[in-house]
Amino acid sequence: MNAPTPFDFASISERVQSEVQRAIQRSIKGVEYFSSSGPSLGSTPKDVLYSRGTMNLYHYRPLASEVYRVPVLIVMATTNRGYILDLVPGQSFIEFLLKRGFDVYMLDWTAPKPEEKSLRMEDYVLDFIPESVRRVQQDSGEKDVSVIGYCFGGVLSLLYGSIFNDGPMKNLICFTTPIDFREMKLFSNFADRRYFDVDRLIDSTGNMPPELILQSFDMLRPAARVVGQIQLWDNIWNDEFVKSYRMFDRWATDTLPLAGEYFRAITKDLMWDNKLYNDTMTVGGREAKLADIKVPILHAVAEHDHIVPYDAAKHLITKIGSADKEEVMLKGGHVSLVAGANAIKRLWPKLDSWLGKRST
Repeated sequence: MNAPTPFDFASISERVQSEVQRAIQRSIKGVEYFSSSGPSLGSTPKDVLYSRGTMNLYHYRPLASEVYRVPVLIVMATTNRGYILDLVPGQSFIEFLLKRGFDVYMLDWTAPKPEEKSLRMEDYVLDFIPESVRRVQQDSGEKDVSVIGYCFGGVLSLLYGSIFNDGPMKNLICFTTPIDFREMKLFSNFADRRYFDVDRLIDSTGNMPPELILQSFDMLRPAARVVGQIQLWDNIWNDEFVKSYRMFDRWATDTLPLAGEYFRAITKDLMWDNKLYNDTMTVGGREAKLADIKVPILHAVAEHDHIVPYDAAKHLITKIGSADKEEVMLKGGHVSLVAGANAIKRLWPKLDSWLGKRST
């Protein structure tokens, strides 16, 4: 029988002192947290190229001596702000693209005003995106434009690309983009036509309130916010953790309302009738079939995406008519796929390699 191991009192003393110091740091940092603002986001230098209503078209100033011929237009999701792709120096997707020699533009959104409740799907697909592409062409002096769509910005980009399939889009990149809305399980249940009266909601409120959108996201992971706050307190002494938490938490809660008629179309055409997947989608009377897209396409999906599960996105590549098409599944979630340490190591280099070859 082995002799009992003696207590290491010196080690216990060190651990107690360490916990005391950490508790002190938590208290100090906690006061700093609530008395200070978070890091400044979206600070990469840019110019407003065009602004109208709820849309803003930005052009980012170059950071490389040599720039690829084909400019890049990023189309953001209409529910969220574009600064998720431009967090802080060293963690900015926009900055990364600029340093790698891409000429970057972004179509970003602001909250639609009450009088803009009548904006329809065709305003986004047949007006806002084509007008932005024309402005990019004029500003860059190039006919070709590559398009990157994030989440529902990818859906809008697919609709645009399928209708304007004779150009000028040269390449299409989609991040976590759903096409089979039956597989958006919580949203499908939330918008079940048996219980969800979208006409009454929009006729009463005008625009889709951001609180309802945010609550639907929270319902996907009901305990996530509480768990996040516990993790914040446990790590509040860690400046890098706190900085990252504040950036992502601010973006996650900075949800935009959706124009009423636009949301009505999303609900009926996509959520209820699944028209994009079923090849019956029309926008302003014009057919929008994925098979009509022939340009090179890269679709990046996240292994642990709780907002756009893989089953909702997996048919995109097979339905696209392009010969040059690729799907890449990377570790991460809906947001960490495109922003943060995970994206820096995985998605950004992949995109740089794929798009660089197709931008000359």
